[in-house]
Amino acid sequence: MRKNDTLLSHIDWPLFIAFISLLIFGIATVYSVAFNEDHPNIFAFSEKYGKQMLWLGVSLFLGLIIFLIDVDVYRKFAVPIYIFTLLLLVIVLFMPPINGARAWIGIGSMGIQPAEFAKISTALLLSKYISGLMIKHQTINTVLTAVGILGAPAILVAMQPDAGTLVVFSSFLFVMYREGMTFDPLILKLVNRIPGINLKSTWVGNHFIPLLFVVVVLAVLTLIIGEVEFSISFLPGIIVKGSTGIIITLAVLSLLALLYIRRFGTKRDRISLTFIIIFGFVFMTALSSSVSFVFSKLARHQKDRIEMVLGLKEDPNGKDYNRNRAMAAVGSGGAFGKGYKQASVSSVESNHVPESETDFIFCPYAEEWGFLGSVFLVFIYLFLLMRIIFIAERQRSSFNRIYAYCVAMILFYHFAINIGMNIGFVPVIGIPLPFFSYGGSSIMSFCIMMFLLLKLDSQRKDVLR
Repeated sequence: MRKNDTLLSHIDWPLFIAFISLLIFGIATVYSVAFNEDHPNIFAFSEKYGKQMLWLGVSLFLGLIIFLIDVDVYRKFAVPIYIFTLLLLVIVLFMPPINGARAWIGIGSMGIQPAEFAKISTALLLSKYISGLMIKHQTINTVLTAVGILGAPAILVAMQPDAGTLVVFSSFLFVMYREGMTFDPLILKLVNRIPGINLKSTWVGNHFIPLLFVVVVLAVLTLIIGEVEFSISFLPGIIVKGSTGIIITLAVLSLLALLYIRRFGTKRDRISLTFIIIFGFVFMTALSSSVSFVFSKLARHQKDRIEMVLGLKEDPNGKDYNRNRAMAAVGSGGAFGKGYKQASVSSVESNHVPESETDFIFCPYAEEWGFLGSVFLVFIYLFLLMRIIFIAERQRSSFNRIYAYCVAMILFYHFAINIGMNIGFVPVIGIPLPFFSYGGSSIMSFCIMMFLLLKLDSQRKDVLR
């Protein structure tokens, strides 16, 4: 740091203010939803809001320490930090299960969740590794190494099991794509093993992330359509499943297309169309079979959650109770809300919305402040995300830029999925709302993540690599 510079002289104040604002709104919401008249003091450590204040204080203290350490330390010690969190993820697998998952390491009456901190260590090591590469000269080894960096903790998280955190690890794929790291070398290696083929580049590898998104959409549609049954009016008694109907429809359309090309097209057109049709049928058959296989391996409660979100099953007072009550709480706030500490549907006392201070913390906030308050909160999150992207693009150091994008994607996943759970758009997979949800590991990991970003950005002019 240059002479005459103070500790906070180069801090990004818009990002810092948005970050602190969310922390204040978060602790205020936890205090409201978990309020106990016998212990009204917000520092009552016997209550959840008191514990949250304690964890918030620890987080702010850790943030001060982060600002006192030179930025080079985080780059140099990225590997040891990563290995340490991997060891914690291994240790946690031998801990007694809590709510069916081995995700916590107990410390007295409290505990930590290593998976929350593994996201930070993975972001640091991935930033260190990719920033040291010549992306234009990437090889199959560099791609596999990057995938291995994010795959190792993801596999350990899946063994807990923790579906929510596992989904968040996929966010790093978008960071890799942003930095120009495609799956082109890996796909070329596999395709060129086929006799007679010697490709120099692949369109699939260079567009892996957009194609992945398309495949996910097709997989969801396959799951929905495959469960729908309908009858054929001119064939009484014949019941056809949705997937079968789609195949029949595609076959008829393909036949008509071939007949049209045969009549008006060239030989090359017929060959191209035939290849496209064959590839389409093989791809859709493989995708449908894969989706059915993966879905069959899910636990019963996971299947139920997916089916209910997709509208394939209804059980509002049973297995879909959490999502149903969450939507009711959000809707009960109306346009302007019921007022602070006036939430009834989502209060801890009513217990209509389970986990209303953790995974469903958005429910009491929306009930208290209504639609307008919810829009305001969403605006702050969107401003935070856009500011992080702005900060990422102004970095001189590729390490800083990659880390900033990692933070942006992690926060976006948590924000989008958590609010999606609360309003019934996505399955309930147990994922906290950043800076809001009750929990020591959650609040500390998000704060450490943000303070690291603020620190890296504050010294961006001193770092040239």
